[in-house]
Amino acid sequence: MSYTPRLKAKYSEEIIASLTEKFGYKSVMRVPKLEKIILSQGMGDAVADKKLIESAAADLARIAGQKAITTLSKKDISNFKLRKGMPIGTKVTLRGDKMYDFLDRLISVALPRTRDFRGISPKGFDGRGNFNLGIKEHIIFPEIDIDKVNKILGMDITFVTSAPSDEEAKVLLDAFGFPFTKK
Repeated sequence: MSYTPRLKAKYSEEIIASLTEKFGYKSVMRVPKLEKIILSQGMGDAVADKKLIESAAADLARIAGQKAITTLSKKDISNFKLRKGMPIGTKVTLRGDKMYDFLDRLISVALPRTRDFRGISPKGFDGRGNFNLGIKEHIIFPEIDIDKVNKILGMDITFVTSAPSDEEAKVLLDAFGFPFTKK
């Protein structure tokens, strides 16, 4: 008896059939799928405070369930007091079962905890079937203890799909249960 994430089972049992019916795919391999989810945080204040990056990486690792890496600056920018190789952000790339677990927690637990949540704007598509979502406060995730947070941070979440168009990617994310706002 092995564990299979709920949304992964839903994809293989329901979503593939509904997308094939809607778009008329000849092969199951043509059906768009979620390839990876990337969580990233840019930390402009990390230039002055090194501990900020460490705490942000620890929070991101707690949210994702896998170790976060720090991203380094690629060049010197004197106006921002930035040197090449300084840590300026954190990121995690999720694939497989961890990706489906995170997506399930995001849709069913974290997004409804957002203040004044009315749904997600469907304007975050990039033209190639990928969706970007910005979150203002990382404390909406239940893994984060609000009392131990020294600074509330935002994060960007990128959903990379194999869909060739934004329309197909939106239908895929809708099938997973994304709470998109209606026009």
